[in-house]
Amino acid sequence: MTYVLFVIGFIILIKGADLLVDGASSIAKRYKISDIVIGLTIVAFGTSAPELMVNLIASYQGNAELAVANVLGSNIANTLVAIGIAAIISPLVVKRNTVLKEIPLAFLAALVVGFMANDILIDVGVLSQLSRIDGLVMLCFFGVFLSYTLSIAKDKQEKPLEAVVKGLSIPYSIAYVLLGLVGLGAGGHWIVEGAVEIARTFGMSEALIGTTIIAIGTSLPEIVTSAMSAMKGKKDIAIGNAVGSNIFNIFWVLALSSTLSPLPFNPIINMDLLVNIGASALLFLFLYVSNPKHELRRVHGILFIFIYIGYLSYTIYRG
Repeated sequence: MTYVLFVIGFIILIKGADLLVDGASSIAKRYKISDIVIGLTIVAFGTSAPELMVNLIASYQGNAELAVANVLGSNIANTLVAIGIAAIISPLVVKRNTVLKEIPLAFLAALVVGFMANDILIDVGVLSQLSRIDGLVMLCFFGVFLSYTLSIAKDKQEKPLEAVVKGLSIPYSIAYVLLGLVGLGAGGHWIVEGAVEIARTFGMSEALIGTTIIAIGTSLPEIVTSAMSAMKGKKDIAIGNAVGSNIFNIFWVLALSSTLSPLPFNPIINMDLLVNIGASALLFLFLYVSNPKHELRRVHGILFIFIYIGYLSYTIYRG
C-alpha cells in the first residue's frame, strides 16, 4: 500500500500545486495585480511547491539526505532533461538577459550550496551541514533574485510572458487554494514515506531515491512546460522556466528547509553538486562562449540527455 500511495502522491502533489496556483492567481487578479507580476511570483512559487513540500516534510521527519538530494537531483533534471528535450524539439534562441544574468545566477546558487554545505573542508572535525544561518543567507540571495524578476516587469525591452489566469469566483478561488494545500501536504507525505520505505526495503540510500525518482517526479511540471513551450515556439519560456526553477529550488526551497531545520550534509552528495554546477556551466558555455547568437541547438540537447543518462547510471551504481 505504501508503494501505491507513493505513486498516487506524485499525482496529487502536482495537481495540488496546479490548484493552488489557479486559486491564488484568480484572487490576485481580482485585486488588480498584473498578469506579469502574478507570473513572476505566484506561478513561480507554485511550480516549486512540489519540491518545497517534499523537502519540508523530509527535513521535519529527519530525512535530511532526502531533502538535499531532491533539490540537487531536480536541478540536474531541469537543466539536462527539461532544457535538453526542449532543444531537441526546436533549437532555442535565448534572450541576452537570460544568458548573462539568470544562468550565471543558477550557477552561483549551486556554488553557494557547495561552499556552505562542506564545512569540513575549512574546519576539519566539524559536522558538514546547511545550518539555519546558511538558510537565512540564501534567503537574502532569494530576495535579490525576486527584486530582479520584478524589475523585468518594468523593463519594456525584456517583458516576460504573462500568466494565464482563470476567472474564478472568490469562493471557488478559496476552495482551490485549500484543496491545493491539502493535496500538497498529502502528496508530499506519501512520497516521503514511500521513498524511505523503498530505501529500507531494497537497501538503497535516501540520496539515490531523492536524486532519481523523487527529483524526476517533482520536475515533471518543468519538463512538460519546457517541452510544450518549445513546441509552441515560446523559446524564451522553454529555457527560462527551467533556469528560474533551479534558482528557486536552492535560494527558496533549500534555504527555507535549512532555516526551519538544519540539514546534515552527506559528502557523497558532492558528486551531485558537481554535476549541478557542471550542467549550469555547460549551458552557459553553449549559449554564450561558443555561440554569439545565444542558440541552444539540437546537438546540445542530445548531449544533455546522454550526460543525464550517464549521471543516472552512475547514481544507481553508487546507491
